[in-house]
Amino acid sequence: MSRISDTFLALKGSGRGGFIPFITAGDPDLATTELLLIELGAAGADIIELGVPFSDPVADGEVIQRASERALRNGVTLRDALTCIARAKQHIDVPIVLFSYFNPLLQFGEDRLAIEAKEAGVDAVLVTDLIPEEAQLWTDTLHQHHLDPIFLVAPTTSDQRLARIAQQARGFIYAISRAGVTGPRSEMTHEAEALVQRVRSGGVWRLDPGTGARSLAFCRCRGGRQCNREPNRETGQVAGLGESHRRVRTIIARAKAIDNRKKRH
Repeated sequence: MSRISDTFLALKGSGRGGFIPFITAGDPDLATTELLLIELGAAGADIIELGVPFSDPVADGEVIQRASERALRNGVTLRDALTCIARAKQHIDVPIVLFSYFNPLLQFGEDRLAIEAKEAGVDAVLVTDLIPEEAQLWTDTLHQHHLDPIFLVAPTTSDQRLARIAQQARGFIYAISRAGVTGPRSEMTHEAEALVQRVRSGGVWRLDPGTGARSLAFCRCRGGRQCNREPNRETGQVAGLGESHRRVRTIIARAKAIDNRKKRH
């Protein structure tokens, strides 16, 4: 079993859901990305998804589009993302999923990418625009280097295709919670809940429902209860969050300040 499979097995044994945050490499800069990877690991992330900036992120909404634009303006590349992971991995041992469109990986070289991703400490690769029917050579390459290929399913995925994806995927399945692009929403749709049940009924229990959570209240706590820990309106602090959580918030605030200064100039 892979480290990601082991992580989901441990989560299942403890009866809780996992915390799998996503950030874009190089937004607003690589130094901040490295700090965020380290602090997210310290804050309790079970797995971290690191996005490779791309010029045409057709599956993403405004938030990730803008993040990619900022990173690309800084000249951030796939090579930079791998270097950032390698540096962060000196301080954390959290499984990392490289999250990318296929074009940057193809330009980098599939074999070279698998070798260097493994050396950097990547555990899995999710390609948003590569369908399983055309991915056999790609998945074979990842398997040779002990990397998990992660595939996506959506509410529109047929049962027949869902079964095929379940056979081909490793690590976990990324369940898109709604049709359309990524972005925040205030509640989980009935479509998303039905999709999760369909995936689980096929015997797959390792899945990440991509939710685009907008607030802490949207997150589901242990046992499926609603988590109502909103930040204090005066202090901005959240009751029950540790020092690592607060450091993450500080880094994000600093990143926003950097971006605002760049806009003014």
